[in-house]
Amino acid sequence: MRTKEQNIDLIKRLSNANGVSGFEDEVAQIGRIESESFCEVKEDSLRNLYMTLKGNTGKKPKVWLDAHSDELGFIVQAIKPNGTMTFLPLGGWSPNNVPASKVRVQNAEGDYLSGVVAAKPVHFMSQAEKSASLNIENMVIDLGAVSAEDLKENFKIRMAAPVVPDVECTYDEKRDLFIGKAFDCRIGCAAVLESLNQLKEEKLDVDVVATLSVQEEVGERGVHAAVQNIDADIAIIFEGCPADDTFYEPYMIQTAMKKGPMLRHFDRSMITNPRFMRYTLDMCEEKQIPVQESVRSGGGTNAKYIHMSRYGVPTIVVGVPVRYIHSHHGICAYEDYLNSVKLAVELVKQLNSDLIGQF
Repeated sequence: MRTKEQNIDLIKRLSNANGVSGFEDEVAQIGRIESESFCEVKEDSLRNLYMTLKGNTGKKPKVWLDAHSDELGFIVQAIKPNGTMTFLPLGGWSPNNVPASKVRVQNAEGDYLSGVVAAKPVHFMSQAEKSASLNIENMVIDLGAVSAEDLKENFKIRMAAPVVPDVECTYDEKRDLFIGKAFDCRIGCAAVLESLNQLKEEKLDVDVVATLSVQEEVGERGVHAAVQNIDADIAIIFEGCPADDTFYEPYMIQTAMKKGPMLRHFDRSMITNPRFMRYTLDMCEEKQIPVQESVRSGGGTNAKYIHMSRYGVPTIVVGVPVRYIHSHHGICAYEDYLNSVKLAVELVKQLNSDLIGQF
């Protein structure tokens, strides 16, 4: 088990890593370094990272732990004559959250250069433009170049460069809070790695394989490939899920920060296996693990493809509450992370062939 300091360091490194959809290499490298002492580790060409506990026998039911490694960001679409760049979103951004933000753009040499997302300054807007809705098509990224030639020759920027929010993760020890980017789903990636770390010495009745899967934010593409490579019997999916405790009426709050992980019964991608869900909720009550339940009208996770693979794979989603996901900054609590790990570890320790057969 990692110490608190080690866990905080891991979460910070994962949050700070550059890894928009399709460019998750830095996150995969952290996962490899953190797990290769007790896992067999490999990658596919998409950069899905597969981690298999070295103690697996190959003769037991297989449990799959997953979290997606990509974050919301952008991709450079074109370079304008004045040296600014048009761009497209990678993932589900609200245009209201995009302008006046600092970003990092990867250049041809692999360096990330800081810039800003800019819209036409208010001083130059017509009255109609001031009243118009925000639109990403009218925004640009500016690194400070003075021409297209300057941007290409001196900044070394080229087409399709990945763009990430320029945010450094911080932890407030007194209040047990993180503020940073990409907690959807780097907080889940940390939970996968710590769960594996805690399970490595356990005598289990199941084999355990885990993934840090890619391109979830653009349509769960990475896990769509991974299901072809993992013959799982049951699955636990970690997510950095949107906390709702600052917007909804109390009776509708289902994902509050510092109230424990959220178990989702329903979203637009999956109806959770009710038998597996009931067992997990009862286990949490017995083990005194705080947990929340939700029914969502929208949303969707990697569970979409995993639960429909093979003959059907009983799957639950363990959501770590994060305020303001799909923006440059998120807030989450260390205690919710710890309880998410505890839930997964205790659940895996109880699983066996007979129990899985009941789901």
